[in-house]
Amino acid sequence: MSIDFQTALSSPTGAYAEGLRFFAGKGMINDALKRLAADLDRNNIEYAVIGAVALNQHGYRRFTEDIDLLLTRDRLEKFKNVLIGLGYRPAISGAKNKFRTTDENIPVDVITSGEFPGDGLPKAVVFPDPAGSSVMIDGVNTIVLEKLVELKLASGMTAGDRLKDLADVQELIKIKHLGVKFTAKLHSSVRVKFVELLDAVTSAKSDRDEQ
Repeated sequence: MSIDFQTALSSPTGAYAEGLRFFAGKGMINDALKRLAADLDRNNIEYAVIGAVALNQHGYRRFTEDIDLLLTRDRLEKFKNVLIGLGYRPAISGAKNKFRTTDENIPVDVITSGEFPGDGLPKAVVFPDPAGSSVMIDGVNTIVLEKLVELKLASGMTAGDRLKDLADVQELIKIKHLGVKFTAKLHSSVRVKFVELLDAVTSAKSDRDEQ
């Protein structure tokens, strides 16, 4: 019988243990992610993981309590028609884009192509079609790095409570050794903010080197 993920996280020792398993490539989140990817592939549902899962896929190790999934609207409908009741269920009655795995009770939140990041208000950057914006990493279709950075920047620029998204970009800059040339891959509306974060990372590194 599977352990309930939410129950595990409610205990400090349980959360710590699950975190260690997660960073070792094991644990409930990783098991559920692999199974979800296999289920989507088997049913020809094009997708890309986004959010914190995508950060981990690209090398920035950060614990997460859910799986964020990018689908087109028609693929979301297919997901609901084909997989609900077969390993997945609505998070609450009537939920349209928030689900949970049946076994572990892990949240699976769906964002659809065309939605706006951050506050949801119209902006130049939108969530793309996963079909042309994903790369396979360890058997999981993952949003490409430039789109992940672009979406994080657009989200972080909208409101103060999204500053974590900007911090995520700074970590990606450091881990992936991104430079000014990377701006050419980003939408023009977020390039200035990227350079600003890049300068902050470079300045902080210079200060440390001088100490």
